Amino acid sequence: MYIVDYKKFDVINGKGLRHSLFTSGCTHHCKGCFNAATWNFEYGTLYTQELEDRIIADLNMPDVRIAGLSILGGEPFQNVEGLLSLTSRVRSECPGKDIWIWSGYTFEEIVSEPAKLELLSRCDVLIDGKFVLEQRNLKLKWRGSENQRVLDVKKSLREEKAVLLS
Repeated sequence: MYIVDYKKFDVINGKGLRHSLFTSGCTHHCKGCFNAATWNFEYGTLYTQELEDRIIADLNMPDVRIAGLSILGGEPFQNVEGLLSLTSRVRSECPGKDIWIWSGYTFEEIVSEPAKLELLSRCDVLIDGKFVLEQRNLKLKWRGSENQRVLDVKKSLREEKAVLLS
């Protein structure tokens, strides 16, 4: 897996002070995508164990209230294998930290594939749906177009349907 960037102290991509990982690779190719360079699966740098260890350490920084980790792309759900270890470690080694993930896939598409569902089940919030240029709205929080949803993953999985984050 390649990553485009890792940003510490991000306040844009999710609630609270967070760290954000941007994965490379996306086959959605949404018209008007602001991050089209990330479509290439080998764009950026190779994801390493050292980076994963750093992310875990950064999430557990003493004296700094980090809310959690945001995973964006590219398309994270086209990098499932590379993200399973990281999300598992966040769950076990970073108590109280949440995981937000962005995807061009819908909740319904993700839960229909076991590997994608495994990754989703480790997350707390899903922003789902492809970016639709004709529905672009710069006033929306955490999403770029009207069709995209901000979902509570745990409630959605429990109720077996998409549940908006309240």
